[in-house]
Amino acid sequence: MKRRLILGERIMHVDAKTPLNCVFGAKISGKFNAENLHKALYKIQQKHPLLQMNIDATGKTPYFVRNENIGKIPVRIADRLTDEDWLKQSKIEWYKLFDAPNEPLARLVWVKGETESDLLLVLPHCICDGTTILNLMRELMTLIDNPEQDLAPYPSFLSVRDLLPNDFAITKVAHFKGKIFAALGRLFFFFKATSNNNVDRSNYAVHWKISQEDTKNLLTKCKEENTTVHAAICVAFMEAFKHVQGTKAHGKVICPVDIRRFVEAIKQDTMFAFAPIVELKLDQTKNDFWTKTRKLKTDLEAKVAEMKVYDLLSMSEYFHSSVNKMIGFLKTTKGTHDVTLSNMGLLNVPKDYKNFTLETIYSPTVAFPWKNANTLVCSTFNGQLDFSFMSNESFLREFEAWQIKDKAIELIKENLNELANV
Repeated sequence: MKRRLILGERIMHVDAKTPLNCVFGAKISGKFNAENLHKALYKIQQKHPLLQMNIDATGKTPYFVRNENIGKIPVRIADRLTDEDWLKQSKIEWYKLFDAPNEPLARLVWVKGETESDLLLVLPHCICDGTTILNLMRELMTLIDNPEQDLAPYPSFLSVRDLLPNDFAITKVAHFKGKIFAALGRLFFFFKATSNNNVDRSNYAVHWKISQEDTKNLLTKCKEENTTVHAAICVAFMEAFKHVQGTKAHGKVICPVDIRRFVEAIKQDTMFAFAPIVELKLDQTKNDFWTKTRKLKTDLEAKVAEMKVYDLLSMSEYFHSSVNKMIGFLKTTKGTHDVTLSNMGLLNVPKDYKNFTLETIYSPTVAFPWKNANTLVCSTFNGQLDFSFMSNESFLREFEAWQIKDKAIELIKENLNELANV
């Protein structure tokens, strides 16, 4: 099988020399069998078509190509000496290409201790989104615990057409619009400064959790205020950017949306990378914190409801001729947003198994090669909110990232306590 990468995949692939990897880790307490780990990875690889493929980027257009001689998902073992070793190992994996002969597009790092271990799944971003890696982690834990369980394989799609419903018709008018928009896109990027040089590898990740009590109180408060945790986090961080950066802050956040809510052909356990996005603005009035979160929640819901994802998927295929310019533009432009915020929500992964306990899950980390690499990923597991805030030293200094994080958490706690202080 040979399939051209769709536009979203091509952007996340960047090029054959630029690594863009997602690292998703979990901490396990207890013992498990190394043989079971390898069996689990083998079954996962047999289920998912993308884990049986390589990327052929020798020509102008990269392709996924099925490899009958693909190797098994490799496991690298590192010593676990501190609770921070998972993050050190994650940073190592950010910059390692998947370019060895017959190497699959996944690997695992086992940060191994006496009674505790961290398991880090590493995949190129062009084959996974948050839902993908969460499902892989769920499958991994289940199979380590019960290696005899079977996973049902599924076929790979061959083109964007396979993702569209049968009654979706690409009309002559739509085809003409696609050609026109593609031409306008080429014209736009022609007049934009772009670069194919990689950003220096000075990426970092700031990781933290908030307590179970604060997580519970935030969820309760958001329900009382008729808003969401996602909206509260968005507002808190945009306000924090404004507090730390002053007039340099944009008051905007980009939020990826899980495409599975729109496209029936992409199941919850289907590996997929492309996520449509919405851009949200901070209410700049003197309204209180919760009024701002309610407005942002309303704006998000309205923009998601307006999404025409089938049109987006279909139309995006006309832009392949501009993709290298798009990537160069992302490497060059500072953008007009403060941060990209991906909220994975409540992670539906069991905590207790026969021989081990899943102590915690770390929100994924990634080192984007873009000029504006500001990315916040959050998730909730075992009643605790977990955050990974990432950027590049050349764009946002790490000490500023810590200041933004501290201010955002301060704002959340202040607004949680306002009721108690009345």
